Amino acid sequence: MDVPSASVMVIEHAERFGLAQLHQLRGRIGRGTAHSTCLLLYQGPLSGAAQERLKIMRETADGFRIAEKDLELRGAGEVLGTRQSGLPSFRLADLTHDGDLLAAARDDARLIHERDPDLTSPRGQALRILLYLFERDVAVRYLRSG
Repeated sequence: MDVPSASVMVIEHAERFGLAQLHQLRGRIGRGTAHSTCLLLYQGPLSGAAQERLKIMRETADGFRIAEKDLELRGAGEVLGTRQSGLPSFRLADLTHDGDLLAAARDDARLIHERDPDLTSPRGQALRILLYLFERDVAVRYLRSG
């Protein structure tokens, strides 16, 4: 949908949509010079998560805040799996609280992958053992595939 002059959108059963969907839909109006309004209609009773989703949509149009709230509500899912939501199976970190630690780990993993993609160095062998212990040794195949 691309109608620059559209200034009103009504989303029925907004409680059924995810935050990303609601944000995308709301962003389709107000592209012209006219003031725009997006009405979110919902039917109660609302679950706690639905209340939180609608609350953040009322409070902000900031996509970063909406994405953070979505991560908090739904969880991150799996990086190397098929689950698209839910809490990941990290045993030592929490995506919502350990962002700096995870960023450092990502940078370290990228460096290791560049320097020792087959994990044959002494450090690479130690990492293979850790992956095995954390039942993630299968992930090496996924990482190597790009």
